[in-house]
Amino acid sequence: MSIPFLDLRAGYVELQSELEEAMLRSLRSGWYIGGEDVDRFEASFADYVGAKHCVGLSNGLDALHLGLRALGVGEGDEVIVPSNTYIATWLAASYRGATPVPVEPDPRTYNLAPTRIEEKITPRTKAIIAVHLHGQPADMDPILDIARKHGIKVLEDGAQAHGAEYRGKRIGGHGDAVTWSYYPGKNLGAFGDAGSLTTNDDAVADSVRMLRNYGSREKYVNVETGYNCRLDPVQAAALSVKLKHLDAWNARRQRIAAIYTEGLASTGLVLPHVPDWATPAWHLYVVLSEQRDELQRRLQAKGVGTLIHYPIPPHLQGAYASMGMSRGELPIAERLAAQTLSLPIGPQLTEDDAYRVVEAIKQSL
Repeated sequence: MSIPFLDLRAGYVELQSELEEAMLRSLRSGWYIGGEDVDRFEASFADYVGAKHCVGLSNGLDALHLGLRALGVGEGDEVIVPSNTYIATWLAASYRGATPVPVEPDPRTYNLAPTRIEEKITPRTKAIIAVHLHGQPADMDPILDIARKHGIKVLEDGAQAHGAEYRGKRIGGHGDAVTWSYYPGKNLGAFGDAGSLTTNDDAVADSVRMLRNYGSREKYVNVETGYNCRLDPVQAAALSVKLKHLDAWNARRQRIAAIYTEGLASTGLVLPHVPDWATPAWHLYVVLSEQRDELQRRLQAKGVGTLIHYPIPPHLQGAYASMGMSRGELPIAERLAAQTLSLPIGPQLTEDDAYRVVEAIKQSL
């Protein structure tokens, strides 16, 4: 048995003719920066998530960084971030000269706990970054209520949540802006790095469009110290093709998740908790085990690939040693880092293989 954690090539093969036609058309156009392919994808993705604007960018971290800048975050500010997240969430605040202020998650959903936010708000707090971790929507209504009460901005990180829904509405336009990564392994993935920002705020969209292009709206007229963070047309062409299949691919992920949830219910593993107001995108199916490392080793020996997201929480990374946080200060994030294991759940994974994963886990416990 050989079941990889994720087979990216299988996704390409499934859509090979469509993808190659679109990407070849883009290459033959002779237009390699901006242009119709980028415009087309931006319009389609904005419509898909229900936002007024989509601004194509070079990757998800640049989207977070430019999003914070467009929302007015700068030197000396504080940004509330989840304690358990990929380090990019924290890095974006650091890029702005702001201090990331970690807040522990809801231990059931692993997302930012609204009840823990207000105790971390100070006069320097400028924004909250809410990450829809694993494709599970964060509880946005109370987060937005707190932000409005204190006059601070909300930036959502939707990098793992393409197609996820919060209270019946797709992630993409709840907060002040939402950032997206199209890293190849995402639910909507490019063939390299790519990203975007969606928003209903005209000023935020205009600012990010300008910042991605050297701080310029007009060639050789630079009104801000901007960056080179543009979405490549050939990636936009591929993403436009994949976007048409996203819902079907997410439905496959949902079926795999249902097989895992039913099959692993009596194993003693902690399985994902889905609130009744959430429709996850199932970017990851994450279980918790106190014997995580041994379980991973045994599954690998049986030919089942798994991954750990993320083994070292940001506050214990060398990059943030200057914050002086020690082990034990953020116990929920540390427990998740020590116990989480991500099972195979790509859209090209067959149901038969999902059942094989369940049996392999049962045999390994």
